[in-house]
Order: sequence, then structure tokens, then C-alpha cells
Amino acid sequence: MSLDEAKEGDKIFKEDGVTFLIEEELFEQAKPINIDFIDSDRGSGFSINSNLLTGASCDGGCCG
Repeated sequence: MSLDEAKEGDKIFKEDGVTFLIEEELFEQAKPINIDFIDSDRGSGFSINSNLLTGASCDGGCCG
């Protein structure tokens, strides 16, 4: 996840005042995508879950 400007072919979503961008082709492979902000004793940050993380392969489109 990073900060970026919208490019041609990006899918754009707005939720609670936050704008999310994703390449349309990647979105089709990864959907559904759920992004949550977690704040706990261990720290805070974003939790991202998608089909890419649970799919049969991980061809450079995921972190881990």
C-alpha cells in the first residue's frame, strides 16, 4: 500500500473521506478486498485481506 496519483486504467473508490486507487486488472484478480485500520496494544496500522493472499499462487502481486 502506498500513496499515489490516479492513472488511466485505475479503479477509484471513496470511503469515509478516503480515496483508494487500484489497477483495474489487479482489482479483478484480488477482489474482494477488505481494508481495516487496526489499533491495538501491539501498535496500529492497516489490515488488508484479498483473494490474492488466499489464492493458490502469489506471482509478485502480494507482500509477505
